[in-house]
Formats: sequence, C-alpha cells, structure tokens
Amino acid sequence: MNHQHSQSLRVLVVSYGSLEGATFWLDQTGYEFDMLLDAERAVYQVFGLGSSVSKVMKFKLMLHYSEILVMNRQLPDVPPQFLDDLFQMGGDFILDQGGKVIFSYRCKSPVDRPSVPQILAAVSAHS
Repeated sequence: MNHQHSQSLRVLVVSYGSLEGATFWLDQTGYEFDMLLDAERAVYQVFGLGSSVSKVMKFKLMLHYSEILVMNRQLPDVPPQFLDDLFQMGGDFILDQGGKVIFSYRCKSPVDRPSVPQILAAVSAHS
C-alpha cells in the first residue's frame, strides 16, 4: 500500500529591485507568492549569491534568448527603469522550520533553475 505524505511549503521570492519593479514582475508573471524586497542584498550575501558578468554574458545564454525570440516566445517587455542589475545571480534554497538550509542551488546562469523533482526530493528526504 502506497502512503503519500503531504508537504507544507511556503514560497518566498526575494528581490533586490524596487517595489514598483517587483509589483510589475508579479503582475506580468501572475505569481501570487510572498515577496521580500532586499534592496541592500543582505539575503543574497548570506546565501553567497554574487554578480557575474561572465556567466550572464555567456554565448550559451545569448543563444537561449535568441532561440526564444526565433520561436516567437516573447520575453516580458520590462521597462528600462526596472532593469536593476542584469548581472546579479540568483538561487533557490529550502529551509526547514528551524531555519536550517536543507537544499541549496546557486544558479549558473539567469535561466538555470533546479527541477521540481530535485526540490521535492530534498523536502521528502528531510521530512
């Protein structure tokens, strides 16, 4: 008999941008997650997320964006005033209720993200 355990997760999006930029992004994407604005990038520093011109400008990334445009998939039309720091790298982290990091993924490029199965496996392994 297969028992499925439900997991309770709270998603928190951390942004270093302005309130107006964050609101624009939430409106454009339709996400309804809680968002923390970290203008000083204190959270980014704690999790070791720096800026990288070389990683952002890699040819592979440029190729990815060109493929999106060729396929007529439009990237959100972001007003220039909301383009804060194009070189800030992101990451995905899971913390348990005590604040201990149980999963960390530092992105290698702006489009690099962990898969949903990776995230769920980390949560399941900790429960």
